Amino acid sequence: MIYYVKGSFAMKSATQVVVDCAGVGYDVQISLHTYADVEPLSEGLLYTYHLVREDAQMLFGFSTQREKALFELLISVSGVGANTARVILSSLSPTEVEQAIMSEDIPTLQGVKGIGAKTAQRIVIDLKDKVVKTAAGLDASGPVAKSGARAEAHSALTTLGISAKQAETVLNKLLKQNPGAPTEELVRQALQML
Repeated sequence: MIYYVKGSFAMKSATQVVVDCAGVGYDVQISLHTYADVEPLSEGLLYTYHLVREDAQMLFGFSTQREKALFELLISVSGVGANTARVILSSLSPTEVEQAIMSEDIPTLQGVKGIGAKTAQRIVIDLKDKVVKTAAGLDASGPVAKSGARAEAHSALTTLGISAKQAETVLNKLLKQNPGAPTEELVRQALQML
């Protein structure tokens, strides 16, 4: 229904962006991969997926058509909803997801919070042939931003369903190992540790 939104970024966090389009602010849910692309920008374009449910309407935004297509493939798998697909794309880059599916790398997919053995196998079985076609026809991922903060990582983790205490513990461990880690990397590593 809404293919993309283009405008200034009125508000940005690791899990959502508010895009001001001619005075209307669209609340767009994003992955960490997209956040890395939009973080340094004051305006831009996000390709969107408009999710309509009985109890809600949501926009999911992507910095590339490739990531959007991968999101749409992931939610076509039984047992993978929009938020689970977003967590997958936050934990792994689109390239890593595609490689895991094409090489039938079940353990990599299981490393994502909320993905068990059966769901990982279902993703591989359902999407192996489709991912090859999709990856060949769409653009590559955008640039990666270098800055980030502990507070943004903590907010992103709690938004993705991790308790505040768990997020705090994991972030403490990660920041001891790498004090200057960007938000995207902190969240990605935290999701893999949990």
